[in-house]
Amino acid sequence: MTSAPLAKPHTKEREVQLTSQDEVIIQATDIVKTYDTGKVKVEALRGVSLTIERGEMVAIMGPSGCGKTTLLNCLSGLDVVDSGRVLVDGADVNRLSDNRKTEYRARHMGFVFQFYNLLPVLSAIENVELPLLVSGTSARRAREKALAALDTVHLRDWASHKPGELSGGQRQRVTIARALVNDPAIVWGDEPTGDLDSTNANEIMDLLCDLNEKHDQTFVLVTHALEVAERTGRIIKMQDGQITSDHRIIDREAGIWGPAVQTEAG
Repeated sequence: MTSAPLAKPHTKEREVQLTSQDEVIIQATDIVKTYDTGKVKVEALRGVSLTIERGEMVAIMGPSGCGKTTLLNCLSGLDVVDSGRVLVDGADVNRLSDNRKTEYRARHMGFVFQFYNLLPVLSAIENVELPLLVSGTSARRAREKALAALDTVHLRDWASHKPGELSGGQRQRVTIARALVNDPAIVWGDEPTGDLDSTNANEIMDLLCDLNEKHDQTFVLVTHALEVAERTGRIIKMQDGQITSDHRIIDREAGIWGPAVQTEAG
């Protein structure tokens, strides 16, 4: 069977200009992360610095083991850096206590993973509203917001269905609805299309690009797939725990790329 080609991107075009501090939502400076197995030390991140503007849609690419998922985890506060600094919307995530960090993520971030992480015993709407209920939102308000989120991903009619009754693309839409239900400033995606065929991957990227356009939410996606990365507005490539290239895309159809993005460390 011939795979369906990914659609042309419809990301917004940006003028390349100096980034003001008010536009910055993510800033990492000289971050280092080493994993010590007891027998060997793995330098997952080696002095990584980058700045991401509010409303950008960014893809982080590289071969397995290059550090891209570790970078996403450290930027989002799921993991702690050994040295360096990470500011997310002005908050130094590494200085927050575990409880404050969890609360901050719940209020300001959404996560989309490759394998959905949905609870099989809960319906779609129950999976979507769960983060709100855990954070203290009333049951009535949580249900209203969950229905609205499912509406956004065109799954309102499937609200009562459990994950096992949904296709892979539908399950990923439920995951996206759950990520959006708290109106996050940032949505992190770790291989969000990695478990999907090309048709469903295309539909999910259509949805993410549309959300980025309409709501000006910041999306940071880790992906192996160039066809997915090219739907975003900026591609960061990594190798051996370091950034090797970082370019914004000005006009893909015309083949116009911006100059390398410069990040000031310190």
